[in-house]
Amino acid sequence: MEQSKQLPPLKLNYKRTFLIGFAFFGILLLWQVYDSWCSPMLTELFQEALGADNPEEVQYLVGMVMALDNLAALIMLPIFGRLSDKTKTPIGKRMPYILVGTLVCSIAFPFIPVAFHYHSLAGLIIVMAIVVFFAMMYRNPAVALMPDITPKPLRSKANGIINIMGYLGGACATFLGMFFVFTNYLTEQEGKESQFNNIWIIMIPFLVASVLMIVSCLVLFFTIKENKLARDLAEELARGEAESETVDKVDDEAPMSKNNKIMLWLILGAEFLWFMADNGIGTFLSNYTIYYLHSDTGSSSLLTIVGGVASVLGFLAGGYLASYIGRKWTIFSGLALTAIGLLVWVICGFAFPPEIPPEGELNPFPFFLYIVWVLKGFGMSLVHVNSYPMVVELCSSKKVGAFTGYYYASSMAAQTITPCLLGLLLLIPSFSFAYLPVYAIAAIGAATLVFAFVKNVTNKKTTIKKGLESIGSED
Repeated sequence: MEQSKQLPPLKLNYKRTFLIGFAFFGILLLWQVYDSWCSPMLTELFQEALGADNPEEVQYLVGMVMALDNLAALIMLPIFGRLSDKTKTPIGKRMPYILVGTLVCSIAFPFIPVAFHYHSLAGLIIVMAIVVFFAMMYRNPAVALMPDITPKPLRSKANGIINIMGYLGGACATFLGMFFVFTNYLTEQEGKESQFNNIWIIMIPFLVASVLMIVSCLVLFFTIKENKLARDLAEELARGEAESETVDKVDDEAPMSKNNKIMLWLILGAEFLWFMADNGIGTFLSNYTIYYLHSDTGSSSLLTIVGGVASVLGFLAGGYLASYIGRKWTIFSGLALTAIGLLVWVICGFAFPPEIPPEGELNPFPFFLYIVWVLKGFGMSLVHVNSYPMVVELCSSKKVGAFTGYYYASSMAAQTITPCLLGLLLLIPSFSFAYLPVYAIAAIGAATLVFAFVKNVTNKKTTIKKGLESIGSED
């Protein structure tokens, strides 16, 4: 014990963590564009194919297609996680998957708006499937890079930085969405077939996303040398293994303990439920804006930016808050804030329902939703910044990819089910987009109930540099 007290405090290398974050930058950039545009594109083409007058009639089909992408991811993420754990190359175990996945994604991504522009529903779905497959190839390895070279006690703070980088990528996509508005493409040159509309309105966000994905990947490749870092940080990582926040000691040579298994399943179960809420909102936000609020999608892009700013603040606070009250209570705080925000949405949404505007006009965007997105963005960032470290805390460095796969399999399972479930609910005459926040708050409540059974394990052994002394890097 005396020897442990004499060890120097652990210090997070902010520069290196920031550079690793370029991987997550590319991931969220891709998915923000994908989620914002693919859902209304599918809605338009399914309406056209089936001759449906009401967009709510085809939401179950939209949800099924979006869910099929996530179902594929549910299978592939654990596979690529395990493969990358066992891969050995001169450039590392994660980097080959990151390079190949990013390259193919960046080439295929701009063909999504091309397929839509030429009214090819089959082409749109096929290109979406290609993008999803290769995005899954690099997503798990890219995320696993952080715990690969970060000691366990520092991972919440590191995850905060990684997520901030990701949200910067999402903000880039959202910023583009404010200028290249999908509703403008649909209404441009009325009286003509939409294939004669200006394709660049929908093409530029996808092209910019592809270019930035390649740039972020190259920055990562030329600045992060996996094999060298694994050798240089072996001692710090071993110390982190010994000082982890788990009920029982993690030992690769022995089966996972019953207590640790229970903890893993509870975390993954709660994660499944809060992603049911979060993804349900994210998948249908554009459609909610267009077909229920009758507002333009540029306003929902601004809403996403407001939520992103709140999320960045939450990511900054989440790691530090966890060092004082523990990861479990930080996540509880985030879930509570999210529930409050959704409750505001439910009350105000039913108190001030939107009216159908005169033809050719759009409703103003409801101001109360900005308050909701601030609370939800800050709250869910406290959740996300601590939940992933809690999962990879339960494994050693040899299985980070596999446990990252479990984490994403849980979230992808939710993202597979929630679009289908919401799409089917929207077929019920009495259920409309107005009930989107009701659905979300029910899922958040269930997540909170499940997470309550997770044991609160706080590390008392590790000394971590705080304040100004934590800033700096060791190369």
